[in-house]
Amino acid sequence: MTFILASLYLLLFINTLAALITVFRKPRSIQSVLAWMIALTLLPGIGFLLYAFCGRGIDQESILNLTPEDISDIETIEMKVETDSLAYSGWIIPPLDSNAQKLVRYLDKTQQSPFAQGNDVKLFTDGQEKFAQLLKDIAAAKETIHIEYYSFYNDTLGNRVLHALEERARAGVKVRLIYDPWGSKKATKKWFAPLKNLGGEVAPFVTSKNVLLKTRLNYHLHRKIVVIDGLLAWTGGFNIADQYVGENPKFGYWRDSHARFVGPVAFTLQEIFIRDWNASCQKKEVIHYEDKFFQGAPTALRGSHSIQVVADGPESPEDILKGAMIRMINDAEKRVWIQTPYLIPDDSMMATLMIAARSDIDVRIMIPCMPDHPFIYRATQYYANILTKQGVKVYIYNNGFLHAKTSLVDDNLCSIGSMNQDIRSYSLNFEAQAFLYSRELNLKFEEIFIKDLEHCTLLTEEMIANQSRWLRFKQNFSRLLSPIL
Repeated sequence: MTFILASLYLLLFINTLAALITVFRKPRSIQSVLAWMIALTLLPGIGFLLYAFCGRGIDQESILNLTPEDISDIETIEMKVETDSLAYSGWIIPPLDSNAQKLVRYLDKTQQSPFAQGNDVKLFTDGQEKFAQLLKDIAAAKETIHIEYYSFYNDTLGNRVLHALEERARAGVKVRLIYDPWGSKKATKKWFAPLKNLGGEVAPFVTSKNVLLKTRLNYHLHRKIVVIDGLLAWTGGFNIADQYVGENPKFGYWRDSHARFVGPVAFTLQEIFIRDWNASCQKKEVIHYEDKFFQGAPTALRGSHSIQVVADGPESPEDILKGAMIRMINDAEKRVWIQTPYLIPDDSMMATLMIAARSDIDVRIMIPCMPDHPFIYRATQYYANILTKQGVKVYIYNNGFLHAKTSLVDDNLCSIGSMNQDIRSYSLNFEAQAFLYSRELNLKFEEIFIKDLEHCTLLTEEMIANQSRWLRFKQNFSRLLSPIL
């Protein structure tokens, strides 16, 4: 018995030593260090297996593998966005205030995100309406359809979209599709075969390939992008699955947000798609930055809105989208209103939100009333409780599932895209977010938020005090693992 105990103690010592060496061998956030230490020590052996696939970081090769020619072409596209913006004179474009100018400079310097002027923007908050318009746009495509989603389910909605793509491919339109197999239920090669037989091309996102050798299991395509004929583009929070049009009884009504753009900002989303496509497809399917992919929209279809679209992911040297949010919140003078399904901020974002609330900024965050991922939801509740006690107004949306990823700041700034307010979106996922410099769109986001408040409950300290010990335990335990969720 003594020998067995001594052996166990030795194994635990070796496991703990190995855990310390593992988590400290590369720079990482203190939250990530603590979370992985807990996993590695509490789950001997199993923890290291999890770490091998989810904790080692993305491989050292450039996942996008851009050539000097690609970089030159991307710079040309950026200049094309600016040229197309300056050439547009159909609407009076309002000047930017000083805070907006600072955000423009930050995004341009960190991500070389071109400032696109003269765009039309339509917002969608209902899945039925969004997909009805998207299917109309697909049906009207004449040359190219480029589409990428995290989730592209083989279900009723997924088949409607796929059949629409097949019809256009049959008519001679070139269709290219990227999906993430981890988020796309039953989306098999056999299911996509009819589209490919019609000349369409389909590629699983690059991180789903060589998972064992490249340790990419923890990194996912989270972008939702559609670009049609190089003229119009979509991005936002909706994926392609029945639940996103309210057809899943588990979630009920699905409240999300998506945007349709016509104007030079479509060039940026097209460039992002081409970069993702070339990283994911076979070598013979690589495409170049040809003029046919970047056609300027007619003046009659454009509007007055100024936009920057930012792509961010684990290959970036810093968390650009998180930095943009911090920039916006720090500059806020009146209000910061956020909608997010997952609220798991890191220390820097927590500090930013609390400082804003203590500075008499009206900080409001809306979260769902139910989980789609239990651990993530309990961690969201934990941070909601903390922020409530620090003066942030947290609203719980009760009319189904809230999946919108939007924010509005003061009167002229807002954003929409795929980024959640969690560590995964900050550092691990491949995201795309549009930053909108528009008083008119800010007012529309305000109207949407206020309308959603009719279905919300304000979280109070009394409600937090009445939470059971078991619930608080689950919240605290989930919070410990939040950096690796």
